[in-house]
Amino acid sequence: MPRTLLPRTLRTASRHATVAAACAAALGLTLSVAAAGSAAAVPHPRQSAAAAHTAGSDPNGRHTATEIRRFLTGFYGHHGPTNWARAHQVSDYLKDRAEHTEGYDLLLCAQNTPREISIGKVTTAQSAGVGWATVTTIWDGKARGTFTAYVDLDSDPIELQDVNCPQ
Repeated sequence: MPRTLLPRTLRTASRHATVAAACAAALGLTLSVAAAGSAAAVPHPRQSAAAAHTAGSDPNGRHTATEIRRFLTGFYGHHGPTNWARAHQVSDYLKDRAEHTEGYDLLLCAQNTPREISIGKVTTAQSAGVGWATVTTIWDGKARGTFTAYVDLDSDPIELQDVNCPQ
C-alpha cells in the first residue's frame, strides 16, 4: 500500500516504534560494551553530567537552562576546570583567547585557584543561540569574584564558548 494512503497516526506510530527500537539497540550495545570493561567507551567522569544534554526537552534540540547549569557545575567543579575539561569542553575560540592571555587564567578570570565556585541562575536567549550564567568564585578570607560564562545553545557536544571577566 502506498505510504500516502496510510493514515497519519499509523505513519507516526511506525516512526515512533522505529526510533524506540533504535534507542533500545543503542542502549543494549552501550551496556554490553560497558560490561566488557572497555575504557574507550566509558566517558570521563565529569563528562557524564554534560553528556546528559542529549535527552534534553528543547523541541529544537538546543541546550536548555538546566543542561547548561549541569554542564557549568561539572565543568568548574569546586576549584576550576581540570586539564581534561580545558582540552575537551572549551571552544577553539576560547582556547585561543586563553593561550594569548598573560598574567591570569582566563577561564577563571583569576590568577589563583579559588576555594569554592558556584554557578548562578542560567539565562538562555533562543534568538541569539546562547545561554549564560554568573560564576562566583570564593577565595580565602571570604572574598568573592564574579564573571559570566557563555555556552552556545547549538554546540555538540556542549562546551564553554566564552567568558566575560570584569575589568
